Amino acid sequence: MNIDNAISIGIDFGSDSVRALAVRCADGRELASAAAAYPRWARGLYCDPAAQRYRHHPADYIEAMTAAVREVGEALGAAGRAAVVGIGIDSTGSTPAPIDAEGRVLALRPEFAENPDAMFVLWKDHTAIAEAQALNDLAHGGTQPDVTREAGGVYSSEWWWAKILHVSRSAPAVAAAACSWVELCDWMPALLAGRSAPTVLPRGRCAAGHKALWSPRWGGLPPAGFLQAYGGDALQRLDAPLYRATQTAEVPLGRLDPDWAERLGLPAAVVVAGGAFDCHMGAVGAGVAPGMLVKVIGTSTCDITVVDPRQLGERTIAGICGQVEGSVLPGWVGLEAGQSAFGDLYAWMSGLLGGALDWAAQRPELAACAPALAEARAALLPALSQAWLQRWQTDPAATLARTPLMLDWINGRRSPGADQRLQGVLGHLTLASDPVDLFGAALLATAFGARAVNEAFERQGVPVRRVRALGGIARKAPALMQLLADVCDREVEVVASDECCALGAAIFGAVAAGAHASVEPAMAAMASPLAAVHRPDAARHALLQPLFQRYQRWVAATEPLHAPAAEPLAFPVLPSAVEAS
Repeated sequence: MNIDNAISIGIDFGSDSVRALAVRCADGRELASAAAAYPRWARGLYCDPAAQRYRHHPADYIEAMTAAVREVGEALGAAGRAAVVGIGIDSTGSTPAPIDAEGRVLALRPEFAENPDAMFVLWKDHTAIAEAQALNDLAHGGTQPDVTREAGGVYSSEWWWAKILHVSRSAPAVAAAACSWVELCDWMPALLAGRSAPTVLPRGRCAAGHKALWSPRWGGLPPAGFLQAYGGDALQRLDAPLYRATQTAEVPLGRLDPDWAERLGLPAAVVVAGGAFDCHMGAVGAGVAPGMLVKVIGTSTCDITVVDPRQLGERTIAGICGQVEGSVLPGWVGLEAGQSAFGDLYAWMSGLLGGALDWAAQRPELAACAPALAEARAALLPALSQAWLQRWQTDPAATLARTPLMLDWINGRRSPGADQRLQGVLGHLTLASDPVDLFGAALLATAFGARAVNEAFERQGVPVRRVRALGGIARKAPALMQLLADVCDREVEVVASDECCALGAAIFGAVAAGAHASVEPAMAAMASPLAAVHRPDAARHALLQPLFQRYQRWVAATEPLHAPAAEPLAFPVLPSAVEAS
């Protein structure tokens, strides 16, 4: 293979859209990219935010991926398309779906086409809180092995088994038709390679270890006795075990299925790599190394680092989202943590404060003003952010004195200690608090949540010497990245690539195709350079320290109030005016 001409394509399945990126294998030069939104998701179909239900139709993935890859192929031209040697795929996770014996996601069958329970259950779907709690109770009850040990000690409603059990109990028709389940990051590469039937579908180490509790300690997935005690009859129809073996993402699944090669406009000789979650491949695209925490910042954050397995020994790290050898780099233990809301918190705040503009734009008497109102609405979030950060840079002490307190739990908590029952908290409001102050509270909340993750690692002997950030927020909000550096007292490095997760996927595609011998030299050649480095300011860090301590006190004080077993507050019941008379 002439590596100087070889091209790899990375495909990144996000929450709202799919991105495709063509990369030169020799040096990581990004040659062409394209994005395509999920059409049904964009119309709000199959989701119910009030019930915390978020579902993706599999046809959205297929249609959007096809459009994005074909657009990239057109940009490459005939010679470029002929030079493509590998494809790598990443996705959000945990995002599982039920499949039949042929490997079809059930929503692709006519009888289930409009059934949300037959679709992919998006990572942010929290309908399985009760099922997650049941798994934790069983694992910690003393009668069964603690299968959460390598998953930070707490299982989350965002993850595989809780979602499977919830759907299996609430949708009997789906449960009856499903013979197995699959993660999105495993299904898409298997689909392209013609290996989606459960009997031949390769399972990725990343998704299996971090979300499905796969571990060599118990020979694969949790023991049959544990799953029987957990799911009972609801899981009986599924193949048992769903799978045993797993593979790391650089291992090839095969070549493009001829039908898919034609649909995508690519050579049938293209090698398809195994799949993994977006944050893990994004960390590789960013050049992850020991002592570095890579923050993949988007609607939420996923925080990734790697450690030598000899350093960990038999230790497990509590409060995170798993430790899995080979989930990031083969031979290294990948550690995952994160925040359930980051950009989502800003978007919610923007929607809350922009509600008056939305209302005004719908008034018939203001129809002539609708374009101007829409323009103001679109500018609201950056304007609020810029206004608070300007206050902060001009007079830090006065700005902090008037900024309210907020806890970043508006979509639950991922780390440290997964608990999706938790909800947002807002305090220290006064009559002087204005919209800019409220938005500043959101900025500080996400920065304090990030520091809490760092400290959870460091308290347990996993160093966080520097932070490397990627994603749209990291690239477009330098003042926020500086605030993050000041809060965490760590350098925050921002990568140059706008598509770092897809870049990481392309690195794995290059290795699977043989353009590089292994992941680490491929990463050295292809990973993104840095665009900026934000160094902490000691004086500002000192000013922020008391507010972070206040944040921690509120965490400790309010967390118990969200537990379902908490007793109601015993307020005295006074007689009404009518009763008194």
